[in-house]
Amino acid sequence: MKDMNAALQKIEAGIARGPYGADWDSLCAHPVPAWFRQAKFGIFIHWGVYSVPAFANEWYPRNMYIQGTPEFEHHVKTYGPHKNFGYKDFVPMFRAENFDPELWADLFREAGAKYVVPVAEHHDGFQMYKSEISHWNAAEMGPKRDILGELNAAFAARGLVGGASSHRAEHWFFLGHGKDFDSDIREPLQRGDFYWPSMPDAELHDIHSEPRPTEEYLQDWLIRTCEIIDSYRPRLLYFDWWIQHESFRPYLKKLAAYYYNRAAEWGQEVLICYKHDAFMFGAALVDIERGQFAEAKPYYWQTDTAVALNSWCYTENNNYRAAEDILCDLVDIVSKNGNLLLNIGPRADGTIPEQDAAILRAIGAWLRTNGEAIYGTHVWRVSAEGPTAVQEGQFTDAVRKEFTKDDVRYTMKGDCIYAIALRGAADGKYAFPALGCRDASSKPNFAGIIRAVEPLDGGACTWERSEDALRVSAAKSDSQAPVVFRVRLD
Repeated sequence: MKDMNAALQKIEAGIARGPYGADWDSLCAHPVPAWFRQAKFGIFIHWGVYSVPAFANEWYPRNMYIQGTPEFEHHVKTYGPHKNFGYKDFVPMFRAENFDPELWADLFREAGAKYVVPVAEHHDGFQMYKSEISHWNAAEMGPKRDILGELNAAFAARGLVGGASSHRAEHWFFLGHGKDFDSDIREPLQRGDFYWPSMPDAELHDIHSEPRPTEEYLQDWLIRTCEIIDSYRPRLLYFDWWIQHESFRPYLKKLAAYYYNRAAEWGQEVLICYKHDAFMFGAALVDIERGQFAEAKPYYWQTDTAVALNSWCYTENNNYRAAEDILCDLVDIVSKNGNLLLNIGPRADGTIPEQDAAILRAIGAWLRTNGEAIYGTHVWRVSAEGPTAVQEGQFTDAVRKEFTKDDVRYTMKGDCIYAIALRGAADGKYAFPALGCRDASSKPNFAGIIRAVEPLDGGACTWERSEDALRVSAAKSDSQAPVVFRVRLD
């Protein structure tokens, strides 16, 4: 097992070398990478030991130890008492016998993604990479393969940016209920054990909740995360919630300084994504889980959501979203200065479920035609107009938005504005009010000169501009996916 003191000294030395220090003033000077601002669309991957039971969701390892839950009852009925078959006993069943990183990477490129973020360690504490911190990792157990390493090599070969996600912070309490009854989680537990520390949970969203993570646990979290940085050089480092707990604050600053300094040594642009104000605003990138903003923001941000509404991992009863609805969200998010990180959940054997793949291919087909309006674009003076409100905040993706042809989003690149109707028009008639020829002398409205209007699908259209709107007549459409027009300016 890695020597804690030596690892901590290495981290301190990396911080001391600069150029970034472990303070917010310094960290807030770190820019959002150009590659991220151009990319717009990425893939998230939740895959691990929890994919074996494939029941309920990726919180199965926690909930299976909470008496009275459906997961607890399912576990006893299917696998027997917890003292005889606990979560650790799924590890040998996680064989990934059909895992092919090349096929995964091909699919993600076909989907039009520009970056991919596999979960390196979820709340359950099983590392999906080769590690010197604990033997409970995919290189030594289960698949006996360096999953993260193989994936990032396949991504790099295809020009995809590779990242990594750490959910280790929540492991402090994630398996704690296993101590409430006669299960396989019992003392003594020590650092490096799969179930360590399995502490009680209190008010999980309380940033002052007790029991606080110990210094040993926080140091272990820091060393684990820096191991991912040093071994895999992720270009994007994503953190799930609970790092906002006050005990993590000094360690987050150390982590960010070390990561940014290492990236400077590599000559690469990197990014940290966070939730719940865990980082000081400006020191990393704001992420909205399963939701979005109602209006455009002057800063870059990201939505992370999933193809399934009920789970981030594969289950036998996933409730999938329509690809067209996800595309509407992508357009809405990009028009408001955001990126979309879309999650899929592979099966335990390493195959990607057919419906996950079908959704990704449908998104990719749309992007091959319309990606010009997405990749490398930036916010225009008007981002959105139309009758349908977008609910702002986390966990709103289950609320289906009934968009119409009159719900419009705008992006811009070079001398082109992209006017995007979020649904097709059955009569082929579209109106874009923000592009109307209004009197610029009285109000700060758009008064630019439009040279041409062209559907990105290659079809023909006619257009006219009046005071209240740019009106376009194109082919009739019953498409539930966005329809894009390139508006060329003089």
